[in-house]
Amino acid sequence: MEIAALVSGGVDSSVVVHILKEAGYEPVIFYIRIGMEGKAGYVDCPSEEDIEITCHVAKKYGCRMEIVSLHEEYWEKVVGYTIASIKRGLTPNPDMMCNRYIKFGCFEDKWGRDFDKIATGHYATTAEIDGKIWLSTAKDPVKDQTDFLGQITSLQIAKLMFPIGHLMKNEVREIAGNQNLPSAKRKDSQGICFLGKINYNDFIERYLGRKEGTIVEFETGKKIGVHNGYWFHTIGQRKGLGMSGGPWFVIQKDIENNIIYVSKGYDPETQYGRIINIQGLNFITEDIWGQFDDKKEITFKIRHTPEFTKGLVCRKGDLYTIESEEKIQGIAAGQYAVVYDKDHHLCYGSGMII
Repeated sequence: MEIAALVSGGVDSSVVVHILKEAGYEPVIFYIRIGMEGKAGYVDCPSEEDIEITCHVAKKYGCRMEIVSLHEEYWEKVVGYTIASIKRGLTPNPDMMCNRYIKFGCFEDKWGRDFDKIATGHYATTAEIDGKIWLSTAKDPVKDQTDFLGQITSLQIAKLMFPIGHLMKNEVREIAGNQNLPSAKRKDSQGICFLGKINYNDFIERYLGRKEGTIVEFETGKKIGVHNGYWFHTIGQRKGLGMSGGPWFVIQKDIENNIIYVSKGYDPETQYGRIINIQGLNFITEDIWGQFDDKKEITFKIRHTPEFTKGLVCRKGDLYTIESEEKIQGIAAGQYAVVYDKDHHLCYGSGMII
């Protein structure tokens, strides 16, 4: 079996190579450059240290290695999407777009066709049921990354391998330590990759500028402050408002008039909701709607957390509504609701919140 291993220089993808070699495979290692290199004023996200570590892993295990570039595709599919979503007042999920369109989309189109499988360091697993491959959750609930994979397709999941999905994070680090891999004690990457060392607000300001607007208390309608543009703020945000007497939470945004509505308190009721409306639903393996008539018991996530929330999902045309069993904090348009079976084992897919 011909396997392409996507290696970033981090501990997870480095251990993937070790596991594949132990299983008797001869993977070809690919390092994908997807940073902002060439964009004026940016520090490239894929650092030379990442490449050095990946080269070390390739040499250690006797693997062929290729460094490939998807800069332009990443700019169009991920960075461009992020800027456009923020401008519309939405809360984007660039990790989802990267997985669907870059790592498993453009890569497959350009280099992956010659391989039977593509292996990555995601914390996820797959399950074969009646001859069909399903995305399923990882052993480590804290590190599980299936919510970032909720927009992939049936063709993509059928070709993917997640060699560390059955391991806890500490087990992965232990393997790396035992193998003297240089990434063994390396910190996990945080935040949005394409920003590199650029501050998030600096990035937003570069493309959308500043525009002073009003901060209004939701309950009273009273003007209590000013902001530099609704695009700097997200629903549920607490920090970064620059106001005393809080805590204050962003509850609502008036995009047309550039107004931010906030509520005060450590747990204001206005932060929460039970109804989540999503536009369409990308079913990864198959459209499960034909298996039931009205409502289906599910679990779901609207952000990256270890916890799953129970609920019911129903459909009206192309729109789906999730009725949550619990009140959910910070429901924001543009986020993705990722839907799982009621035992939160199989990931059905995801839809964008409207």
